[in-house]
Amino acid sequence: MSGIKLAEGPNQKNTILNLYNSGIDPEIISLELDIDEAIVKDIIEKEKNKQVRNSKSNLSSYLMNKFYLDAIIDVSAIIKESQIRTWNALKSKPELNIIVKETQSILEQYAESKLKLVMLHIDLVGSTKMSLTLPIDRLTTIIRVFAQEMTKIIAMYGGYVLKYIGDAVLAFFVVEDIENKEQSAENEKTTEEKTEKFKTNSNSFTSLQFSNVISCASTMIKVIKEGINPILNQYDYPELKVRVGMDYGEVAIVQYGIDIYEFEKTTLKMPHLDLIGYTISVAVKMTSLAESDHMVIGQKLFSHLEGNLKGSFRKLNTNIEIWSYSNNTNDGLYNIFMN
Repeated sequence: MSGIKLAEGPNQKNTILNLYNSGIDPEIISLELDIDEAIVKDIIEKEKNKQVRNSKSNLSSYLMNKFYLDAIIDVSAIIKESQIRTWNALKSKPELNIIVKETQSILEQYAESKLKLVMLHIDLVGSTKMSLTLPIDRLTTIIRVFAQEMTKIIAMYGGYVLKYIGDAVLAFFVVEDIENKEQSAENEKTTEEKTEKFKTNSNSFTSLQFSNVISCASTMIKVIKEGINPILNQYDYPELKVRVGMDYGEVAIVQYGIDIYEFEKTTLKMPHLDLIGYTISVAVKMTSLAESDHMVIGQKLFSHLEGNLKGSFRKLNTNIEIWSYSNNTNDGLYNIFMN
């Protein structure tokens, strides 16, 4: 696995500018190349000024675009951290520390019952081709980096990873059921105005829960494009592209048996739990209909979005040959939407 060799003089300057133009933050460049951050920023700033002087008639040059973008957009902390972890992973074995305690706790709490969830399925595009063309060590590195970064983003947005399926991650988000709360509010001896206000606040809270999941998917795609890919490019790895499928509905938590773990003289038993339901099947199957670096969502999730967020999705034209899931309310196909 080849890394980046930094030479002195002009080559050093070119290496720094190439990394910066690839979308890597100056702080990360400084850290990974072991160069004082002030020197890195000075080289970049001088190049910007040079471009301003020499390219007044050519505002489309990349460094000019970077100059103006830097003035109005802050590089997200999560993208910086992703770049650091990805770079470290390519230099040594990636560390994928999966904490299943929280996922297990949620599943145990609702075992043998049903729960309303948003299911999220994200997979890599073209992984079959990568498996045929890449050495196994490079392939596993890519898969681990992908799984590591997606897991961290899911947790950041309050989701839980259910399982890893080859080149895909299946996760879920618990949507708080406020219908009972609304019913309790109606039953209480309150004024009509207070009850209406409670319903409005409840609806707003519900809407935020669904928009949060959309934001999670958007961040995933952005981190792949702006965090991981610029680092992969430096090591001659293929760029990653992803697709995301999501939907909302009732899912059953089922216990299949008991997992037994033995540590010396200690035996640990845990219920083996999994999720089953129509919503999972829909979310997984619809993913293949998304374009690269896009997300698709089902009708049930779409119906809970509001305003501009709902307007950012368009209905996909489907037919029985590519999409066989039916709508429960009529004889037509279940509608899906792409951002």
